[in-house]
Amino acid sequence: MPIDRCYCYEVRLARLKRVAEETGARSVVALQEHVEFGKNCRLCHPYVRRMLRTGETAFEEMIRDEDEPAERNRREENRRITP
Repeated sequence: MPIDRCYCYEVRLARLKRVAEETGARSVVALQEHVEFGKNCRLCHPYVRRMLRTGETAFEEMIRDEDEPAERNRREENRRITP
């Protein structure tokens, strides 16, 4: 069964991707300003970070915080913004 949502809030990653594209949100915290998700167990956070980085919205493998650290995403975010 693919992992494709925040299970605590039943919010699909595809919806989060649309919101990110519409609002320019590039982090979990920025997305949480627009959609309520990821505030309980937080197991969805690395999946959301991967989704923001790659555009993928369904995952077969388990992704841990160590696999998709928030700091790494900040560095990549800055590279995209800075020419």
